[in-house]
Amino acid sequence: MLEIAGISAGYSSVPVLRDVSISVDEGQFVSVVGPNGAGKSTLFKTISGILKPTAGTIRFEGNDLLGVPPSRRAHLGIAHVPEGRHVFPSLTVMENLELGAYTEAGRQNWATNIERILTLFPVLSERRRQFAGTLSGGEQQMLAIGRGLASSPKLLMLDEPSMGLAPAIADFIFDQLTEIRRQTRLTILLVEQRVAEALQTADHGYVLEAGRVVLEGDNNALRSDDRIRAAYLGM
Repeated sequence: MLEIAGISAGYSSVPVLRDVSISVDEGQFVSVVGPNGAGKSTLFKTISGILKPTAGTIRFEGNDLLGVPPSRRAHLGIAHVPEGRHVFPSLTVMENLELGAYTEAGRQNWATNIERILTLFPVLSERRRQFAGTLSGGEQQMLAIGRGLASSPKLLMLDEPSMGLAPAIADFIFDQLTEIRRQTRLTILLVEQRVAEALQTADHGYVLEAGRVVLEGDNNALRSDDRIRAAYLGM
């Protein structure tokens, strides 16, 4: 579904990603893990079109994604839930969700999607008329994920969904991501610092360090790798 080959990207003259290649098959849950500054968020910004790469190719369902304007990529079925949530604070919960459904598929499937979103995150139903800026951090993260799901994506990209959250709330969000995938077989690409949870949930993982992929494999292989156990799992 998503094929990233030899991507290099950065900010002005400062390179961040260097010759990164990642593959995500339809229906897969893929995690990209690594320390702060490794380039994980830069990777997502390059896929969604916020950043233009200096080298490499990105193909989505066989299409050259770099030839598609950033404003059209959501309509192809790519939903980017950014780091830091970025909900619209002066709009209500429902208004935020409705904005997520601006894609053609999102408008067509609104009734089904909103029922699923409010079932997955019941607190959003309770807060539906509340301004998003008054929600807790965990509730805002649920809203950001719900807004992404409202677009009827084929690929859901989640950037650090556990950042700044209490462990119990982060665990709940990971559980709901597993439930989303069980219900829909949605393809998910996750960037996350909680390495143990990210690898346990995923089918396949990549380790990004200093802008390069240094290791990849299925979840069992990565979790049993001595380098991962020592550097990220505290073993």
